[in-house]
Amino acid sequence: MRIVLVGPPGAGKGTQAAFLAKNLSIPHISTGDLFRANISQGTELGRRAKVFMDAGDLVPDEITIGMAKDRMEQPDAVNGFLLDGFPRNVSQAAALDTMLQESGMKLDAVLDLEVEEDEVVKRIAGRRTCRNDGKHVFHVTYAPPKAEGVCDICGGELYLRDDDSEATVRNRLDVYHSQTEPIIDFYKAQGLLVTIPALGEVHEITKRAMEALKK
Repeated sequence: MRIVLVGPPGAGKGTQAAFLAKNLSIPHISTGDLFRANISQGTELGRRAKVFMDAGDLVPDEITIGMAKDRMEQPDAVNGFLLDGFPRNVSQAAALDTMLQESGMKLDAVLDLEVEEDEVVKRIAGRRTCRNDGKHVFHVTYAPPKAEGVCDICGGELYLRDDDSEATVRNRLDVYHSQTEPIIDFYKAQGLLVTIPALGEVHEITKRAMEALKK
């Protein structure tokens, strides 16, 4: 299957992508992984992307599209893939359509993980990260530490990262609404959109998505 996963920040796309890709035996292709791989390997696209990333700017569509094209042409993606974070706007979605048509392929489904905006803010702004090890992450509501402000694993101080603050989250949501959300209508018009309520346990959401894909 060839699937695109969309949804606002904090909807759990990365988590669901990993589970769905494993269940469907297809590679999970995320924009973040594409950038990291191309930069670490020193590819031409990676070098060009790094200039924009170092300046804090968005990577232009043509670079992102080029990276995605290269990745989708790898042998492990012959029988399908799950795209996470790409396309991020309508021009990228149109470019993806053209790319697939030229290869005699097409998308099977676009999964839209639906979450209320206030829930997104609650999920992200409630995160607390350990200063000693950024992989140690807790949540004031969903996964609180045993002692407030203290990491259960190493005893480090837990803090709210700047990019997890409510103001930053709401700004990211504004960007999502203006840039990415229009692709939902783009794919709805093609009859590809499948909307999945993304509230509940991780395995419940995965089950909903798998059942929707079977239909």
